Amino acid sequence: MRSAEAIKEALEASIAAGEVVGAIGLVTGAEETLALVTAGYQNLEEEIPMREDALFCIASMTKPITGIAGMMMLEEGKLSLDDSLAKHLPEFSELKDSNGEPVTVTLRQCLSHTSGMSDLSLEEEDGCRQLSDFVSLIVSKPVNFLPGTEWCYCQTGINMTAHVVERLSGIDFPTFVRGRIFEPLGMKDTTFYPDESQISRIALVYGRTEEGGWEKGDHDWVTHGRLETSDRYPKANAGLFSTAADYARFCRSLLNQGAGLVSPESVREFCSVQTGELETGFTPGNGWGLGCAVMKQPQGVTAMLSSGTYGHGGLYGTQGWIDPVEKRAYILMVQRSDFENADESKVREEFQRAAAKACREKGAPTGQEDVIDYG
Repeated sequence: MRSAEAIKEALEASIAAGEVVGAIGLVTGAEETLALVTAGYQNLEEEIPMREDALFCIASMTKPITGIAGMMMLEEGKLSLDDSLAKHLPEFSELKDSNGEPVTVTLRQCLSHTSGMSDLSLEEEDGCRQLSDFVSLIVSKPVNFLPGTEWCYCQTGINMTAHVVERLSGIDFPTFVRGRIFEPLGMKDTTFYPDESQISRIALVYGRTEEGGWEKGDHDWVTHGRLETSDRYPKANAGLFSTAADYARFCRSLLNQGAGLVSPESVREFCSVQTGELETGFTPGNGWGLGCAVMKQPQGVTAMLSSGTYGHGGLYGTQGWIDPVEKRAYILMVQRSDFENADESKVREEFQRAAAKACREKGAPTGQEDVIDYG
């Protein structure tokens, strides 16, 4: 397939240029995978080639999954996006600004990074064993701005949305997403707590040395040095491990308007811009939906994507973007620890450019008749 050849060339060029040690590139349509390509190594020291079933720490690519979990609660009538956080977590009635005045934060603001709430330090997070442990720590800190007036990437808003899901469903978040999202979609290798066999397939993290070589890193920002145990809170903002094929199943559900998970109306709300004209990150032309970024004006690293494309990147360079116009999703799996801005990485740009160009030349259906206004 021409698209696979083009992706292979792009990934190998990025490896040769010293961008990454290894990579997986996957392109999926609404019904099936169109291309799945591996390149380089998942373990450089032992020269273990990248395998199609390698697991990756997908970090913030966890956030769209948390967003969809929230939409499930909305569909069940258990919450409204404009509910105050305090309605479901009464402790947040004590949230205040720097002047000691009470502040109301909504779930919509939590999911769109406009809550103004403070994040926790890694040391504070390290002591948390469950999401409920966050509550008193967050409430003790003043908000950084009046909710809804600015955009600032906020981990605690996503984690507290997941805790609301726990409170409303009556089950812990890992159990919820496993039973309501992963198992229905056949995502057998997606988990907060990989087992021994999955750990053996995790692609290692690498960062550049001053001499231009590679040195092995770790996932400690996510696992707190406790990968092998569940003795850490389920990081709903960034804690999942997954494979390219598994994440493609999640993307295909969204390409099919939420099939197997939520309604088309929920998908529409999820990937609609919630931030208006506020300036947002992490690439130019973005707005933000409910746990995902949305391309308002594709440009630069996103120039090959359609307006309305939505998704998320991860700390270690993983990327997952759903183009509803072309009816395709682009998934990149890499593990590099020192990207200045993983969403603007050269390897992301070259992978997406090669994949989009090859698919269009191949004449894949575009689905133009199903274009949605994404706000």
